[in-house]
Order: sequence, then structure tokens, then C-alpha cells
Amino acid sequence: MKYLGRIVVYFTLFFLSFSVSYVLMLRLVPVTFTPLKIIRLFENASDEGVRIDSRWRPLHRINMSMVKAVMASEDNNFLIHHGFDWEAIDKALEHNRRKDRKRKLGASTISQQTAKNVFCYPDRTWLRKGVEGWFTVLIELFWNKQRIVEVYLNVIETHPNVYGVEAAARRFFDKEAEHLNNYDAAMIATVLPNPRRMNLAAPSAYMVRRSAAIRSLMRKLPPVDFEHPVDPSAPKKRQKR
Repeated sequence: MKYLGRIVVYFTLFFLSFSVSYVLMLRLVPVTFTPLKIIRLFENASDEGVRIDSRWRPLHRINMSMVKAVMASEDNNFLIHHGFDWEAIDKALEHNRRKDRKRKLGASTISQQTAKNVFCYPDRTWLRKGVEGWFTVLIELFWNKQRIVEVYLNVIETHPNVYGVEAAARRFFDKEAEHLNNYDAAMIATVLPNPRRMNLAAPSAYMVRRSAAIRSLMRKLPPVDFEHPVDPSAPKKRQKR
């Protein structure tokens, strides 16, 4: 038992030091490798070949409409929470407790999804959720909000073997990410919950309705201001005439 205890201690220390070092490194370099990309590469090999379409773009070369679209669809409070939206989690738990609810609500923030996409395997175990939570804490601690959303927008899956908004913009809208408009951004945000079933090349009626709803939510959000974020639930001040 003494040796087993030492192994656990050594492994824990190694994991802590490695995870912190890795997060610090990825604060500065483009994230080109993720576990999801490798897994999907083999899963999609028969349909899409072995080519991955992924083009890294810094945040200043991605239209801000894309940031607003993912905030509207995934995480309204991204700029003001610290990795976990506890109010949204409470609402999701309350919703999912009801037996008559066929569709379960999720409450993962953009920070959590970034941690999951970059550092975790896409399984549904408590171990993965624990690792996701740990890395969520780390990226919120060592990265800023600009870096978190920059990485998120570059690693999200938008189509089989297609990752990041730059690749999606070029393939489906024939433009670069910095030229995306609200419609394009909302359509990309629409497929994020299920990019393997929703196809940007042939939008379904549901996708069209959902993208319209996202654009409506985008108009209700305050301007994206990383330095002085505004609580989206706060009442708007009336302008003096």
C-alpha cells in the first residue's frame, strides 16, 4: 500500500505540473492538435479521406459577429463568468429533473467547451467531466477571455473533418472569417451542437429557423467588450435626449 500511495502521489504531481505547463504553452502558440481531431479523422476516413481542413486565425482576423453568435447560442454570460455559469447550471438541472422533458438542457460554457475540445477525449464519463472542469479552471486562470474564445473558434468542429470558423467560412461561404456577416456567423453557430448531422452546404428548415433565432439573440446582446464586459441581463440605460 505504501508503494501504491507513492505512485498516486507521483502521478498526481506529474498531472498537475504537466497540465499547468501545457496550458501555459498553449496560451502563446496556435492550437493545431486536439484529441477530437485524431478520433474524428479515423471515424470519417471512409467518407472524407484522411485530410483535415483546419486553418488557424488570430481573433483580430475573425469577424466579431462570430464571437457574438457563439455567445448568443452557447453562452450569454461568457464575458462575466469565471468558467462556470452556475445560474445556467441550476436552470438546466431543474429542467432535466422533469420526467416529461424529452430534450435535455446543457449548461456548458464556452470555457468548458474549449477545455473539452482541446484537452479531453469526447466521452461521457465523470472522469472526463472532472478533467474538463480542471482545465476550465486553468484556462480561466492563465488565459484571458480573448484567448479562450480565439482557441474555441479555431478548434470547433463544423463539418466532418472541418475545424474552425476560417475553414468553414472558406468552404461554405467562399470568404474569409474576417468577412463573415451576422447571417453567416449564426448559421455556423447553428451547427455546433451537432456538426456531424447538420450540413452548412444544405441547411435544413430547422437550421434556418435556429439561425434566425440566434440573430435575434445577437441583437439583444450588448457589444462585445473584453476590457469592460457588460452583464447581458442588466437593464439597458435609456439614452438622454
